[in-house]
Amino acid sequence: MDSHRIKKLLEDVQAGNVEVAEALEKLRSFPYDDLGFAKIDTHRSIRRGFPEVIFCERKTPAQVQEIVRKMIPHNAVILGMRANDAVYRAVRKVTRQVAYHKEARAIVVGTKPKIEHEGTILIVSAGTADIPVSEEAAVTAEVMGNKVERLYDAGVAGVHRLLNNRDKLYAANVLVVIAGMEGALPSVVGGLVDKPVIAVPTSVGYGVSFQGVSALLTMLSSCVPGIGVVNIDNGFGAGYLASLINRLGDKKQGTSAPS
Repeated sequence: MDSHRIKKLLEDVQAGNVEVAEALEKLRSFPYDDLGFAKIDTHRSIRRGFPEVIFCERKTPAQVQEIVRKMIPHNAVILGMRANDAVYRAVRKVTRQVAYHKEARAIVVGTKPKIEHEGTILIVSAGTADIPVSEEAAVTAEVMGNKVERLYDAGVAGVHRLLNNRDKLYAANVLVVIAGMEGALPSVVGGLVDKPVIAVPTSVGYGVSFQGVSALLTMLSSCVPGIGVVNIDNGFGAGYLASLINRLGDKKQGTSAPS
């Protein structure tokens, strides 16, 4: 249950519109709901500002379906990552209000929120092969209420493609930079901007790239300050972190979304 719903419930109890026993029944799963095979953290939205996200990979479609069924009463929007078509079809049996973002391998249940935060998050990918991880980051940030822009296939092999879009780089509040192969792009971007850069290594590359380890080591070894690195192919983690950083701008300006 998110903070908006708890606040409304408490106001209804105070106004005498809801009995205390009824309110207790609605809160009975607080702070988690035990399904046996999963314990859903119903308190996550209150602590973190966003509901628990479902990692669908290695879960059966039936398990994801049941998790979504239990989460719907408590959350206006639910995000599932590393989803496939079978998971999407299973969730559609629970609710028709679900979208499948195939390239991002994500499902979004409920209504994607309006833009709630002032700044822009820019997702930059080195190559077209990096787009699936880039879209994972972009969809995550969008579902968390951020304005997201994309700049794809702008790697260092043709650095003019990046430099021709300097206005986008400078305008962003947070940048998520995604690259495979040798992973040099975040260092180049980080040397051009004065905003946080979240680097994401991908498993794209030939043999000695070691499924993204080479890109990861390059990013961790960068001499450019202001770059943080997430795990290989972790677009979700980068999009989530970018959203948390972007919210700080709201608080600084006194325009944070109501809790």
